[in-house]
Amino acid sequence: MAHIELPRALEDYFAFAETTATRNGRRFLISFPYFTGAGAAAKLDRLQWWYHMSPEAERQMGDTALATLKAQATERFRRHIERWLQNTRQRLHGDEPIPRIDPLADSLASTCAETSATAATAAPDTTPASVPAPEASAPNVLPWPGDKVANG
Repeated sequence: MAHIELPRALEDYFAFAETTATRNGRRFLISFPYFTGAGAAAKLDRLQWWYHMSPEAERQMGDTALATLKAQATERFRRHIERWLQNTRQRLHGDEPIPRIDPLADSLASTCAETSATAATAAPDTTPASVPAPEASAPNVLPWPGDKVANG
């Protein structure tokens, strides 16, 4: 299942800003607003990506320095959002100016549960007779022989 379902490119939803320059260089910010939750419980949130350019780097890179740095930071931020959505099992969607983030459909979770149940029934019982079987109420508990326990 796709984690990003938007009518435009993800980068089109980014907002760019520059903070006040310091003697250490210029700092920039990319912000990505989104809604999470449903109905009256919906809240506006954001992800931010900061990047920095030192005066020395700006002198060395010349006129194209800011454009190059902005393009690199935008690409890194886009990849970060994609990985974040995948790792947290969420999807980004909507036709509004500010997109929504919701959990992935339960169909993926039910498919994983069916696969693990099928694997559990198909596997032969290789538990030694001396090891007590785990309780039925705890399907994620594995039997462990007593002679393998530390300090036991």
